[in-house]
Amino acid sequence: MAKVSVFLQKSCLQHRYIRTRDNSHIVERPERLRAVNVGLAAAVARLEEVALVTPTLTSGTTAAPSATRLNDEDELTKALGKLQLSVSTSSPSEPPSQTLVTFVQSTASADLLNNPAIKFVHGDIERDVYLETLVAWAKGSQDKVAKGESEIPEGYSQGDLYLCRGSLDAIQGALGTICEAVDAVVGGAAQSVESSSLISRPSQAFVAIRPPGHHCGEDTPSGFCFVNNVAVGAAHAHLKHNITRVVIFDIDLHHGNGTQAIAWGINEETYRKQLEAEAGAPIDKPGLQIYYGSIHDILSYPCEDGKPELIQSASVSIHGPHGQHIENIHLKPYTSEQEFWDTLYPKQYLSLLEKAGDFIARTGGVRDDTLVFISCGFDANEHEYPSMSRHQRKVPASFYYRFAQDARAFAEKYASGRLISVLEGGYSDRALTSGAMAHLTGLVDTGSSGVDEKWWGLENLITLEAATKKRRGGRPSQTAIPEPWLARTTEIFASIDSSHTVPAAPRAPIPPSSRTLRERKLPNGATATNTKASPETSPGKTASAKGGVRTRPPALVTSGSESDLTDITSGTTSGDEVTSKKLPRVILKLGPGPGA
Repeated sequence: MAKVSVFLQKSCLQHRYIRTRDNSHIVERPERLRAVNVGLAAAVARLEEVALVTPTLTSGTTAAPSATRLNDEDELTKALGKLQLSVSTSSPSEPPSQTLVTFVQSTASADLLNNPAIKFVHGDIERDVYLETLVAWAKGSQDKVAKGESEIPEGYSQGDLYLCRGSLDAIQGALGTICEAVDAVVGGAAQSVESSSLISRPSQAFVAIRPPGHHCGEDTPSGFCFVNNVAVGAAHAHLKHNITRVVIFDIDLHHGNGTQAIAWGINEETYRKQLEAEAGAPIDKPGLQIYYGSIHDILSYPCEDGKPELIQSASVSIHGPHGQHIENIHLKPYTSEQEFWDTLYPKQYLSLLEKAGDFIARTGGVRDDTLVFISCGFDANEHEYPSMSRHQRKVPASFYYRFAQDARAFAEKYASGRLISVLEGGYSDRALTSGAMAHLTGLVDTGSSGVDEKWWGLENLITLEAATKKRRGGRPSQTAIPEPWLARTTEIFASIDSSHTVPAAPRAPIPPSSRTLRERKLPNGATATNTKASPETSPGKTASAKGGVRTRPPALVTSGSESDLTDITSGTTSGDEVTSKKLPRVILKLGPGPGA
């Protein structure tokens, strides 16, 4: 397996908004993964040019999640041979000189009601009430909406939370994929399904899944999040691989209040057991200790309404007492990129890593029991929707490249290089594409090869968007592309993206209209039988310039699940909301002219 693995999960596309046909207000949408995939493909294409990187594509499996399995029946893996035709100094009969990026098409799924790691985070002592409730919500969502009710019970945010029947597959697929990534990064070498040879583990991984998770506490869904992906990944690493220390860097625009609350509870339990052990009680297994560090906008969700307990939680800095290891840093506006890179980043934001280093030292120093996660939200990106970044707490797109580099260096120093980055927020296509491109580039150790941060500059992003813009049927544009990296990007993207293969989710039925068409009066002497339409006036036909008849192309019908890469919204409007333009009334009088 390659040094960096990118884990993709097709089932995550099934989580959709079905409450109304108008989804223009929904920002946490399936198309987010398409935008991420464009950025990932572009990163690999650029890296090939400077580091001779050869990406590979594998298909995941739930039976042996740490192994690489090829499935010839999968449409995506049929493109494997094409994808492996990369820039390389090797001859066709030789293995590629370098393989630094592997795309894993995961099929893993974690049962919400029977997975130990999920129960560790979201379960109850006597009965898993929240998990059972979540499953019931998802399974009953379509029936609720059909009755004109919300699938989300009263008392929960109706604007931030939505479910459909496919949401259950998406949530379980996301959790299964992150556990698969943990197995690959922490589990060491694995045996290839296709041969008896061993394949080395990746040191780093990026997991592109949705819905996000860092706002969800033990039993409190909020902010688009129903389960906490990173927390479940940490629990899986602890329960299966004996990881006892986890470092979480949260770089989403918003404070990960759910992750911090879960980390606090786990640390509290571990601290209690340590005190009992000091008093002579037996201890069978070391507990899990978590460092949670977040860089976020204190003015945005969940603190925007000014609730004191949420603001206080998002401002906590405690290191050691009561077994807690929490650091929160507030984003600040900047006037120039020079100010950001000279002042804010090195003197304030990097202290997140410094405090994590103190956590390692305080809990026993460098040991082989440590794993690093990044809760990677791209919504602080300078290219995010203005409505999302209205408080002007942003970061340049290159932040995701440099922070990935610094986090990778931290992991190499303290965690044997083991680092897993998991997608959280990020909502505009441009923010997701540029952030993913920069971030994957930073995760890959290119050595002395020349990475150019202009790769994700505005001019190149516009060119990239035009080259990968969706056309009818969901495929990228087939416009001729002069630049090799763009051609390579579209080639890789076509092999890894599956957004076009997922059918639209069932929608709420359109209510019957009470409007009727007005009966048209026929000319004097005309009857219904002698008003046969001519080719020139028939619907679906237009007269050609030469007097012949040509077929009028049908109107383009798009679903709310499709949007162009640069679209701001992806909604459709129901028929009841369409109003026609009112034309002026014209009265034509026939008869003798004046003075006749």
